[in-house]
Amino acid sequence: MSRKKKSLPVLENITITDYAAEGKALARVNELVVFVPFAVPGDVVDLQVRRKKHSYCEAEIIRFIKYSERRVKPFCQHFGICGGCKWQNIPYDEQLRMKQKQVYDQLTRIGKVNLPEFNQILGSVKTQGYRNKLEFGCSNRRWLTQEEITSGSDFTQMNAVGFHITGAFDKILPIEKCWLMDDLQNKIRNAIRDYAYEHDIVFYDIRKQCGLLRDIMVRNSDTGEWMVLIQFHYEKDEDEVIAKNLLQHIADGFPEITSLLYVNNQKGNDTFNDLNIEVFKGNDYIYETMDGLTFKVGAKSFYQTNTKQAYHLYSVVRDFANLTGNELVYDLYTGTGTIANFVSRYAKRVIGIEYVPEAIEDAKINSEINNISNTLFFAGDMKDILTESFISENGTPDIIITDPPRAGMHPDVVQTIIKTAPKRIVYVSCNPATQARDLSLLDNLYEVVAVQPVDMFPHTPHVENVVLLNRRVN
Repeated sequence: MSRKKKSLPVLENITITDYAAEGKALARVNELVVFVPFAVPGDVVDLQVRRKKHSYCEAEIIRFIKYSERRVKPFCQHFGICGGCKWQNIPYDEQLRMKQKQVYDQLTRIGKVNLPEFNQILGSVKTQGYRNKLEFGCSNRRWLTQEEITSGSDFTQMNAVGFHITGAFDKILPIEKCWLMDDLQNKIRNAIRDYAYEHDIVFYDIRKQCGLLRDIMVRNSDTGEWMVLIQFHYEKDEDEVIAKNLLQHIADGFPEITSLLYVNNQKGNDTFNDLNIEVFKGNDYIYETMDGLTFKVGAKSFYQTNTKQAYHLYSVVRDFANLTGNELVYDLYTGTGTIANFVSRYAKRVIGIEYVPEAIEDAKINSEINNISNTLFFAGDMKDILTESFISENGTPDIIITDPPRAGMHPDVVQTIIKTAPKRIVYVSCNPATQARDLSLLDNLYEVVAVQPVDMFPHTPHVENVVLLNRRVN
């Protein structure tokens, strides 16, 4: 006989008291810490516990008794279901205050290093329509909201184009309008969806690994160019014809698209860095501009998703580097060489290293089109390239700029930096927690002398942070 699952309690008349990690809010019930999504300090609510551990639990709001005076009205119809912009109900100045606190808490609690007074966080130039890239999943398993389930309606159309639901990898929340990017992306996405509905195109089933229409990526740039990449999953001989008919429909309807791409993805995931991308119309790239420079961005290229704010982020990096024109700079995790080229006019030489070969090719082209001749770029795993022999061959850097992924730097990379002992390190991070871990590893040799948080992602709990480290004087 199976054990009967114990029902989880309802917590009544609970006051939300603070913010917590991952965009959640926090309440305390006796000794129990309760994490609540989409809540604001000052809300008084009834909560249904969904997951319980010994000292904490996770719960969701089932009734509002009193709304917090700190709340603002969310602007998106999908707020509260889509997990993308969890802080729409919080005033932007309060979002910035919480991000500043997040950086401070993580650097002090995890890093445990001596810190200077932090600079005030730089708020985003735009708080809506600020992204230059979005990805949408296509699935035959539509997520139904609680209101839709209780309505009693018969939902015969279960295909959806939108965002993955947290905790339900096979479900897609259909998105009608997303405010994170220029509105043209909504029209393009919905046109793809409507054509697929009208022509009975089979949507992807991630569990069974079948279905034609799989994923959509949309990019735009400050030059007015648009890139659309559609991932398909061919199974039958006629699938390529069906796919190209869809692509032609989008090409005819949206002349703004200067790069219309597609890929046949037979893998178990939606990543395409190792796949051959085909051009249906236009180029396989778009251009971005920044500070008088032009950057080529391909489908596989990393480029900061908040274009206008990226300039302010990179300006902080350049200011922290304090270049005089005589320095050898290593730019680790260089991507398409944006930072490397951005600082190159102030350095003697810049060497960029990046894992994705296509991004390195773009970095080289970005130097060429900007008539920059003092950069060198290398492709490969950072821990395998950045070795003592590499440094011996290419020179000991005066300054290292590092902008690693969320996982931070590999321990081997940290140890190589310590052995190399540049005068300054400028550490850019999209995850202050792993940045704090790396700072503690560098602490014996380096002192943190400046900290500058930068908000790249309004209405989310994510924050970028730039730290300047100087080599200690013996």
